[in-house]
Amino acid sequence: MDRRTDLLHLGNFTYFSFFSDLHRSDHVATTVVETLVISTVFLVSVAANTGAAALVTWERKLLGNKTFLTLNLFVADLLFVSMIPLIVAVRWTVSWTLGHTACHILLYVICMSGCVTITTLASISVERVQAILQLQTAPALNPKTVTATLLFIWVFSAITALPLSLFFTVIEELLYICTLKWPDTTGEIVWNVAFATLSFLLPALIIVVSYSKILQKSNPDTSHHLCDGFISIYFNIAKTCRRRLQNRAGQPPSGDAVDYQVSRQDMKLLRTLLVLVLSFLIMWSPIFIITFLILARNFLGHLYVSSTMFFWVVTFTLANSALNPILYSVCLVKNCWPKLCCASAVVPLRKDQGVHP
Repeated sequence: MDRRTDLLHLGNFTYFSFFSDLHRSDHVATTVVETLVISTVFLVSVAANTGAAALVTWERKLLGNKTFLTLNLFVADLLFVSMIPLIVAVRWTVSWTLGHTACHILLYVICMSGCVTITTLASISVERVQAILQLQTAPALNPKTVTATLLFIWVFSAITALPLSLFFTVIEELLYICTLKWPDTTGEIVWNVAFATLSFLLPALIIVVSYSKILQKSNPDTSHHLCDGFISIYFNIAKTCRRRLQNRAGQPPSGDAVDYQVSRQDMKLLRTLLVLVLSFLIMWSPIFIITFLILARNFLGHLYVSSTMFFWVVTFTLANSALNPILYSVCLVKNCWPKLCCASAVVPLRKDQGVHP
């Protein structure tokens, strides 16, 4: 048996070693680089999510329903990176020395918290659609709905990722590895397809459709040119702000309040599209791709997927937990954009309020 490979041959089947990289010639040098990178992701993610949660709580002194969804996103991100110390330990020891319990929870916690993150992003996108397209001045979600949504997100994520906890086990050959050992290959295929559909494709579709509706509402011509829509929304915002400045000396028309309200939502849309959709698609696609490559490798012996490749894909996805709060905090701080654009803070009027000069 070639010990340089990342496979252990048991009977006629080969098991992927995941984070255990077997017998690399440059083990120390490579592991040092890996440790530095993933530790940086861990520290930045913890600091960014903690800081963003504090910023959101401070900025919205009375915690609203939308705030709880946002805080849930930060909690999921923190849970997502909480397994990084275990990953670092395995990269150094190579052989699995953390015990059966850690083997059962490592990929399960990563997978479950990742599912919570994605599902929460989809829930936020639905809430934004309700608030923006209906021009609501009151919260789109009531406390009962938020509680039910959060409960559903965590239960759904825990159940869909459960097979990873059940079927990850420690196998002893020349050394110990923590690997996924399904009792039935058909079940493995069904679960992979179902999980990718329910926990990635469906939330991604919800996010894209939700923000596309807002984009169409803001500018109907953007339905065929999404990138052009980003630019047109920005110029729409600037144009509305200039119009607002011109009307400051006099009384604006009665429809101006609604017009400005939509413009502020356009600003949030531009931010949210860039933060959620792009980072979601770019940083989550590789982990699902390599999952199917590992599945295909189980049936195609010539398809080589290394543990190092898996490690870097997971690290790239974990970096999304650091990127999310950083970008969100930047967008939150940029609540001063109306001041920079219009030279004053303008508060949108409710539909039932009169317009004052």
